[in-house]
Amino acid sequence: MTTPDPERASAARSFYSRWAPGYDYLATHAPGVRCLRTALVDALDPARGDTVVDVGCGTGATLPYLRERVGREGRVVGVDFAPGAVARARARVERAGWTNVTVCRGDATRLPLDGADAVAASFLMGMLPDPAATVEGWLDALGPTRIALLDLARSHRRPGRSLNPLFRVVVRASAPPGTAEHHGESPARVLDRRVAAAHRTVLKRCTGTTHATRAGGFAYLSAGRR
Repeated sequence: MTTPDPERASAARSFYSRWAPGYDYLATHAPGVRCLRTALVDALDPARGDTVVDVGCGTGATLPYLRERVGREGRVVGVDFAPGAVARARARVERAGWTNVTVCRGDATRLPLDGADAVAASFLMGMLPDPAATVEGWLDALGPTRIALLDLARSHRRPGRSLNPLFRVVVRASAPPGTAEHHGESPARVLDRRVAAAHRTVLKRCTGTTHATRAGGFAYLSAGRR
């Protein structure tokens, strides 16, 4: 597993906290994003009464979808490393009055997953230094549990491929400063590599797996059972 760089991790927390308001708007209002979140929860397929962990929950945009599926008797735990995102997610929970939804700060690579029935992560894998090892760790910590990943990366499908240059610009603009210099390659290539590694891990380690691309091939959705 790649050892996290404390300085870069601190810079990333500050970066994503600073951009939390803008991300919150995109996470809830961007075209097609609600359909993607619904697809994620459908692929995860949590049952009523389940405990679901939303890793990298950001500002909490997926929390209502998960809570609706597990019902009042279930529990949803959101985890994120950026204080600004956590504050907005907690405010969302408080406004809604959800007593069975909890949001906390935490490191995706060091999660206590005992008792979790399902784990979901959306648009997270590109932010992790070693996403394959992180997903391996989640699976090793889980019992017979479900997992689902939703991520964005460059498209290999038509007509999405024609929009890859624009996607690269968006990825560069939304990446923490110094990403290209640190990795020696473009942020889009870093994102592609990390997303592919994480999703391959799910498909390799799990049973009953599903994999699909959506949104012109830019959205990658993989799920399975440990």
